[in-house]
Amino acid sequence: MPDRETPPTPNLGSELARIAAALERLSPPPADKPDFSVAEAFVWRPHPECFVAVSRVNRVPLHLLKGLDHSATQLLANTERFASGMPANNALLWGARGMGKSSLVKACHAEVAHKLANNGSDLKLVEIHREDIETLPRCLSHIRQDSARFIVFCDDLSFDRDDTSYKSLKAVLEGGIEGRPDNVIFYATSNRRHLMPRDMIENERSTAINPSEAVEEKVSLSDRFGLWLGFHNASQDQYLEMVNGYARHFGLAIPEDELRREALEWAMTRGARSGRVAWQYIQDAAGRLGQTIDLENP
Repeated sequence: MPDRETPPTPNLGSELARIAAALERLSPPPADKPDFSVAEAFVWRPHPECFVAVSRVNRVPLHLLKGLDHSATQLLANTERFASGMPANNALLWGARGMGKSSLVKACHAEVAHKLANNGSDLKLVEIHREDIETLPRCLSHIRQDSARFIVFCDDLSFDRDDTSYKSLKAVLEGGIEGRPDNVIFYATSNRRHLMPRDMIENERSTAINPSEAVEEKVSLSDRFGLWLGFHNASQDQYLEMVNGYARHFGLAIPEDELRREALEWAMTRGARSGRVAWQYIQDAAGRLGQTIDLENP
């Protein structure tokens, strides 16, 4: 039989270089360093990792948030201390729906950022969505090295059965090997005081070998927030104060008696009295009057 030709011996060095080049083409390019100077507020997107600048924040001026005096005073003071480089607490705003929890966070950020701008302080607001909370450590890794100070904000934060992403948040807030960066504070709003549904907590008590330890694991997340601010359903007087405040601010030409009657009827049809319901009535009234309402340029 004829001799078979011996295949040429590949050059090991060139072969390794070819493999390395192929792997480099497949790997994603390194993420650019975020430019936080382009805006005062951002939304964190984990796929791909980036901070989307918000050109105009949807918010209400602090002085228009009626019936929240005590909570506003506490959160504003906490935010001012943080922005000034002093010790401050993570904050959990919990309670009734539509009572201005997220509005208060955004209003306090605007108030403090404007107040301290002349002192060289640079306070940013970064919103992270509830479904992205497990990517919070990656979000903070981008923020950690920046010279600005950041309020990282999660609206309507809560966890359901078998949801383990809360462990990432626990480690970041307190207890992790890196912990929370010095230039970051975490604010969250929730309808639940312990961020877990009551039936979930009770079920842990009834089924666990050691009920107290099982419950402790679930509710200890809320303990990571040093500042708890409770929000409760508005009384009729508080609701009318909200309506009147908006009406005066925007100069709505409605007689006082008519404003009161319409506002109460509006609340009755919605089955609730809250800041959100008051704002919805004001939008309806302004529309019927042919008046525009602009929170940025009233």
